[in-house]
Amino acid sequence: MPVERRYPFSWRLLGDIPLGRPNLGVNTRLEVYRLMQFALRDVLERQVGIEQTDRIFYEAGYFAGNEFYRHFIGEVKDFHEFIRQAQIALRDMGIGILRVEKADLEQSKFILTVGEDLECSGMPELNYEVCVYDEGFIAALMESFSGNKFKVKEVDCWCTGERVCRFSAELEK
Repeated sequence: MPVERRYPFSWRLLGDIPLGRPNLGVNTRLEVYRLMQFALRDVLERQVGIEQTDRIFYEAGYFAGNEFYRHFIGEVKDFHEFIRQAQIALRDMGIGILRVEKADLEQSKFILTVGEDLECSGMPELNYEVCVYDEGFIAALMESFSGNKFKVKEVDCWCTGERVCRFSAELEK
């Protein structure tokens, strides 16, 4: 049975920012984004639990990563050019500073970091990683580039005492 939906995604839903915000423009404070993110997470955790909330955030990140790739990176054949384009887009959009720490192109295994991460940089130490949305987002970027499914897991986070978020990404087998 199909689920009723009010907002099936389309890029059009993001609106015409210059028309709608002629004075305030495209920028807002990071606290506003995090307020929405963590209020939503709190409500979801209370209603469906931590595990299901993490799945929802991962899936949302994955969905957004696919759209981001299509609209801000596009078709790229070379890995180094893909990373360069992703670095530029992520920095220009204020999402974070992407770096590749390790790249094994033959095995399709990577260690990526995101500095000044939109999701958590500057937050208090919580003793657990919080960037589940980013895991999905990065997995989608890698898949959109390569055409192959990737498993992405955050292994270090600002909230675990690191000063960058570090992700392992490897080809799903």
